Amino acid sequence: MVNFSSAMIFVPMVMIFCGAWGFIAYSKHMLNSLLSLEFMMLGVFWLMSSQLALVASEVYFSLFFLTLAACEGALGLTMLILVVRSHGNDMFSSFNLLEC
Repeated sequence: MVNFSSAMIFVPMVMIFCGAWGFIAYSKHMLNSLLSLEFMMLGVFWLMSSQLALVASEVYFSLFFLTLAACEGALGLTMLILVVRSHGNDMFSSFNLLEC
């Protein structure tokens, strides 16, 4: 029988691991990298909110973290749009980051 608190730790850790694996394995496209990072952020948010719910304090910290994750996603999408407009696609192999 699985304890509920151990499942609340195990599932987000699997999400974080799968997001890191996706970031490393499918890093050819920028959109795949951004989706993997957002999946990792969702796992970290789930882990943090479940642990803070056990302590029953600092709920505002999870809201602050969620705000930063949304800002990170918006910044990543902005960078993706700029890269696609300047180079035509989002493949890392098609452009040099040292060129302007």
